Amino acid sequence: MPRPRKPETDEPVMAADRVYDAIYAAVVDHRLAPGTRLREEELAETFAVSRTLVRQALHKLAQDNVIVLRPNRGAQVPEPTRRDGEHVFDARRVVECEVARRLAGRLTGEQLAELKQIVDAEARATKSQNKQEAIRLSGEFHLKLAQMSGNPIFVRLLEELLPTTSLLMALYKAPGEPMCVAHSHKSLLQVIGKGDSAAAAGTEMRRHLNEIERSLSQPASRASVPLRDVFKPYRPAA
Repeated sequence: MPRPRKPETDEPVMAADRVYDAIYAAVVDHRLAPGTRLREEELAETFAVSRTLVRQALHKLAQDNVIVLRPNRGAQVPEPTRRDGEHVFDARRVVECEVARRLAGRLTGEQLAELKQIVDAEARATKSQNKQEAIRLSGEFHLKLAQMSGNPIFVRLLEELLPTTSLLMALYKAPGEPMCVAHSHKSLLQVIGKGDSAAAAGTEMRRHLNEIERSLSQPASRASVPLRDVFKPYRPAA
């Protein structure tokens, strides 16, 4: 789920953005496990770019709270604590409940169809046990709602909160459970689409986020994957 960007004409900037977007997406959809070291040399080789461009991407990722940069240790995927999770979901409730209230009864038929398409695709991915695709679509659903609210600050805040949410899922969610339950998104969309009241939409979003937070119950097993394998789709063609 790469962050949306404006077209760029400067080739080095585009290369740094490509590295940024690939790492961002890999954190969100669980291809990079919490605690994974992000070595500049290995990333430069994987993406066929200079270490300078990799360093630029890593610094931007750190500024956006997607990764951490530690002195003498380099870049690393964060390992958020349960306390971090409380802060993240507090912030998500503030932002996303307001988003739901603002959208209640105001979505166009085209917007509802677009959101329904995401929910249906997420349900299919969950049914086929395509975990990475289900996670990507779950985040896309929440981000799309924020985008439809028309407030770019809501979008930016959610973009910063989604990677930590995903890392919390990787660390504490019981194996086999999806990041968000597709039927919950369907119920949420029905309430927002009906527009009975802004309060009802906000309440349904709060219930949904509370459900996700309550699912963080136990440490999950983790497996480390080589960076070359994680980012294989992004390697330039030979």
